[in-house]
Amino acid sequence: MRRALLLALAVLALPAHALELKPFSASYTADWTQVPVSGTAERSLAKTQDGRWQLDFEASMLVASFSERSTFRVEGDTFLPDSYRLERGGLGKGKKIKHDFDWQAKQVVGSDRGDPVKLTLHRGLLDKSTYQVALQQEVAEGKQSMSYQVVDGDEIETYDFRVLGEEKVDTQAGQVDAIKVERVRDPTQSKRETILWFAKDWNYLLVRLHQVEKDGKQYQIMLQEGSVDGRAVKGN
Repeated sequence: MRRALLLALAVLALPAHALELKPFSASYTADWTQVPVSGTAERSLAKTQDGRWQLDFEASMLVASFSERSTFRVEGDTFLPDSYRLERGGLGKGKKIKHDFDWQAKQVVGSDRGDPVKLTLHRGLLDKSTYQVALQQEVAEGKQSMSYQVVDGDEIETYDFRVLGEEKVDTQAGQVDAIKVERVRDPTQSKRETILWFAKDWNYLLVRLHQVEKDGKQYQIMLQEGSVDGRAVKGN
């Protein structure tokens, strides 16, 4: 009787909307106030033959391009990054970042715009892409505030987020019910704004992102079409 009661309590303690990691692919329209025409963006998550996960994001516009790739493993409920690559070209100066996560040596090594990077590595430390998957998972679990330690260039930064509520988002795939999430920044330290929308019925796929830079320029991506675990995303 006691064992049955404990099992029942354990089941009740499980998150109601826990996210199971599933492969996805999505295409977006991309708009940037610096560029008078719309561009495109692609985001995908796939499992590799050795059991790792690979997260890709690419965006291109008339005179600008952006490419980002992360590989990571999952142990229990912990994300363990293996590598991160970023390359940006076009407007302004180009940018290249390379991070490799050496879990045996407990170090992050690489380069940021040609300068060497060497940081102490610990469990829970994430790269600038993998934290987005962790964020999806915790939003699915119903958390209202989240915080991550992220390797950002040649430093370790704290990224804080909070859930703003539910909102319907009109996409080219139809209207979807989404959770609206904001990155929390100190307004006295940064004028940047980042808001993300995750689709509740599609494994919390990112369907919209809106960002305001410190100089006031705005960037947005909006879902065109996508698939989650082989199922095409269809809104209401």
